[in-house]
Amino acid sequence: MKNLFDDFDPVSSKQWKQKIQFELDGADYNQTLVWNSPEDIQVKPFYHRDEFKGIAAVQTKASEFKICQNIFVQDISKSNVRALDCIRRGAESIRFTIKDETIDIAKLLENLPLQKTVIYFNLTFLSIDFVKKIDAFAKNTNAKIFCNLDPIGQLAKDGNWFVTTEKNNFETLNLLSTATTNISLISINGSLYQNAGANMVQQIAYSLAHANEYFNRSDSYRNKTLNQTIVFEISVGTNYFFEIAKLRALRLLFNLIAKEYNHNLDCHLLVSPTKRNKTIYDYNLNMLRTTTECMSAILGGADAITNLPYDALYHKDNEFGDRMARNQLLILKNESYFDKVNNPADGSYYIETLTNQLAEKALTLFKDIEANGGFLKQLNEGTIKRKIQESADKEQELFDSGKEILLGTNKHLNNKDRMKNDLELFPFVKIKPRKTLITPIIEKRLSEKMEQERLKEEN
Repeated sequence: MKNLFDDFDPVSSKQWKQKIQFELDGADYNQTLVWNSPEDIQVKPFYHRDEFKGIAAVQTKASEFKICQNIFVQDISKSNVRALDCIRRGAESIRFTIKDETIDIAKLLENLPLQKTVIYFNLTFLSIDFVKKIDAFAKNTNAKIFCNLDPIGQLAKDGNWFVTTEKNNFETLNLLSTATTNISLISINGSLYQNAGANMVQQIAYSLAHANEYFNRSDSYRNKTLNQTIVFEISVGTNYFFEIAKLRALRLLFNLIAKEYNHNLDCHLLVSPTKRNKTIYDYNLNMLRTTTECMSAILGGADAITNLPYDALYHKDNEFGDRMARNQLLILKNESYFDKVNNPADGSYYIETLTNQLAEKALTLFKDIEANGGFLKQLNEGTIKRKIQESADKEQELFDSGKEILLGTNKHLNNKDRMKNDLELFPFVKIKPRKTLITPIIEKRLSEKMEQERLKEEN
């Protein structure tokens, strides 16, 4: 085959820059076209192979990503029927949130096609007996189950550890790791850091340092007798290319750290859109936001994606919202063909460069955390919360000043929009006074204050 571009002379990056500077008609190139991200990464107007450092050594499999459905379990029968209906309508995995230790796992999963459906359990408690029941069920049915236990995430979000009969939560995990062999136990709630306002370097570094605590404190990981996949629950925002690079950098660095423990582990990325940029006014725009966020998740290498319904902030779970969220992913997979190519971001000079830069900065921060006592020590001292709050305050200032835009909220808002009578859920930060070991990390949306003011002014 003849290369159609052989007739054209190659154009160097220097020539491109000279041409751009000529077109700027005297304006400063760096001040006009180069911008600085919250992660202190300078983003250039173009990327060229002359300056390219090489492809990041990360493998992603967009062809294998699963559409996941969230189900909060209250009534076993209704949850089972709902799960079956979601699978019939396109869901490929289910994440059950369970608050009751008396739930019958066999009844909950009855008649589900477990040979082709991945099951995640989001447990709001830590119980050896209950997890053993899940393990026994997985053994009998050969089901693929992730238990998603994260005591450190519980401490970070709630301020307290799980209540157990064992000496501490790590003892419970160590006992479970020897008592269970058919399920994966550990997960990392990295979504908490994103939804609380951490920048991307912090999200990656904190998630990895969080995981490293389990490597250091789990007897089975430390003794190399456990080789289970670790699930990272990660949220993505609308900074499209950066979010793709964030997921790739996270996988790259996790593989690097796992090798230090002589493990051939890969992380399992369970990704969802962020709540931080979602709004109750002009709520249909949430669907546009979640669509690009799900696209970033796929291209960045998510193993499973659970979409956020457009009305999740103010409506209870409902069939229409769930169906719309699921259909967004079905369209991306079956009509937009996002699942046809593995490693889809490979070779993009921009994304590859961002991946390397995010990875380098996150690794530097990770090493700093470890050098200063580790993640849990800094979490207990309040350092992690303080650093996240500093990043969140900077982003909030940009939003309040109109430099960071949420359409329909701080720009092009519809003054006739009314929401007061549609709120089935309280969409703002909830204050729950109680005694805690540490001050918890609080998730907060950018538009909360503005929305509260608009609600007060509604007639």
